[in-house]
Amino acid sequence: MAMETYDFAEVYTHAPEIEAPVALDKNTLASMEVVPTGKAIGAEIRGVDLSIPVPEDVADAMRQAWTDHLVLLIRNQRLEPENYMDAARVFGEPQEGANKKYYEKAKKKSLYHAMDHHISILCNLGEDGKPVEKNDGLGSLEVVWHSDNSYIEQPPAGSTLYSLVIPNDNSGQTSFNNQYMAYDDLPADLLAAIEGKRSKQDATRNSANVLRPGVKEPTCPEEVPGPMHPMVRIHPESGKRALYLGRRRTWPSQYIEGMSNDSEELLDKLWAHATQPKYAWTHEWAAGDFLVWDNRCAMHRREVVNPTLPRVMWRSQFAGDEVIPG
Repeated sequence: MAMETYDFAEVYTHAPEIEAPVALDKNTLASMEVVPTGKAIGAEIRGVDLSIPVPEDVADAMRQAWTDHLVLLIRNQRLEPENYMDAARVFGEPQEGANKKYYEKAKKKSLYHAMDHHISILCNLGEDGKPVEKNDGLGSLEVVWHSDNSYIEQPPAGSTLYSLVIPNDNSGQTSFNNQYMAYDDLPADLLAAIEGKRSKQDATRNSANVLRPGVKEPTCPEEVPGPMHPMVRIHPESGKRALYLGRRRTWPSQYIEGMSNDSEELLDKLWAHATQPKYAWTHEWAAGDFLVWDNRCAMHRREVVNPTLPRVMWRSQFAGDEVIPG
């Protein structure tokens, strides 16, 4: 059976065709409900419609829920691009994704950046509009555990995803983990080993471990581009400490400052600890889902997407501050 072709202009710029629930009372403190996932991270917000203005008292309550739960899910949303960006602004000031500059520098156009500069396209479609395994974004590949844009000096405080087209076989699920808990549970020897330490945040590869356009593959740790960030950071709103590993790709990649050739064993232990299932929650996507997560205290990953089925999302992120050492 031939694969269905999707017109970029159509799927990228319009709300998904879903049946949004009808409620007489929406976007009030009385209508809003916070329902925790029951896992180490995440909560669902009910009684909020992001296609209409969100009053400031409701926005405050949503931000508090975000601080408390690190990841928020709001289902059944029919959003046009302007609605989507208004929803993102509830949580922070929109910021252009750092990945875009690599395409601009290499003078390479990307479907991944086809919309307004504050909205990126996360999809597994090729230039012909058909699903593929690889494209100039993340394609259908697995996306390993990471914190968004940790490879810039001031990483984004948070990110959002909004689902337009979702595979009907449930592939491409996204998981999040709680790095407050990961820090609190650190064994004494690991805690002592990283006290006051920083690690290199590798800017060479994207979240699917694909080399960025125009970037030379490093041959030794000293050639790895990217800033050094504290391995423990303090969240500016909660005041709590979180383990902050950021990203690690094909060696040479992340390393601990002062241990450029000797930190692999320690990093193996830290990553194994930080990504334990007990700290995680996995979201099974449906069209119209709006998710927002906190990059300062949570990591996320994506399972492989069925490369024969379309998956299209909008993505945005919002500006962060200097990383506060913990």
